[in-house]
Amino acid sequence: MDLQHSSKLFDLTGETVVVTGGAGVICASLCRAVAKAGARVAILDINNQAANNLAVEINQSGGEAIAIECDVCDKGSLNLAAQQIIGSFGRVDILINGAGGNNPQATTSADLSFFDLPENALNWVVNLNLLSTILSAQVFGKFMALQKKGIILNISSMNALRPLTRIPAYSAAKAAVSNFTQWLAVHMAQVYSPEIRVNAIAPGFFLTDQNHYLLMDETTGKLTNRGQTILDHTPMKRFGKPEDLEGTVLWLLSPASSFVTGIVVPIDGGFSGYSGI
Repeated sequence: MDLQHSSKLFDLTGETVVVTGGAGVICASLCRAVAKAGARVAILDINNQAANNLAVEINQSGGEAIAIECDVCDKGSLNLAAQQIIGSFGRVDILINGAGGNNPQATTSADLSFFDLPENALNWVVNLNLLSTILSAQVFGKFMALQKKGIILNISSMNALRPLTRIPAYSAAKAAVSNFTQWLAVHMAQVYSPEIRVNAIAPGFFLTDQNHYLLMDETTGKLTNRGQTILDHTPMKRFGKPEDLEGTVLWLLSPASSFVTGIVVPIDGGFSGYSGI
């Protein structure tokens, strides 16, 4: 095997990667991974302190990163972030739409029925997961259209393929992200350039700040019934770790996947393949 050729396939040296929600548990891992692959990273997050801390960590490790406070549901905020990125790095090559999450108030429970889910909570979930993905693609995809080259990676969910109980807005929003991914892949290739690729990953069950309350009992530290059911239906018998996403993401962002666009890749430990029998 030609190891030099293999390493070039996954090389991101000189690429500018924008990561929304970049300071979150999962996307922080992806920021580190693309930096190690040679990319310059713009970490966009509403939590400016967390984004700054991550940028410092990456820079001290030999990478190159900047942190930008940004509200991904506000196009004006995204445009300001884009100006800062162009000022620092000169271009945008890759966008990872990582901002997302659920809201406990948009989750049904014994105390909160579907009929009583508050509108503001439902709007929050749909806006954060779907609207932010579309707005970010508009702002940063425009640079790719001018360059006639670029990559957009959205983050969908296994909930998009098999909606889970209790989280209607999140499941619906992620299903829309998958649909939008395919639409945008066709649109960008046909209207602007076939060298602009758009794909998504669909993570299975990862412990994050947003879903921890559903999967782990905060008092005992043990699995909830829901958490145990998920593991019972995951052939690999564990929750995902952020680093489990890195290989697939690097593949989709690199020349190794140069003829891949418009797909949604499950990363779920076999959950989607298991019938329960």
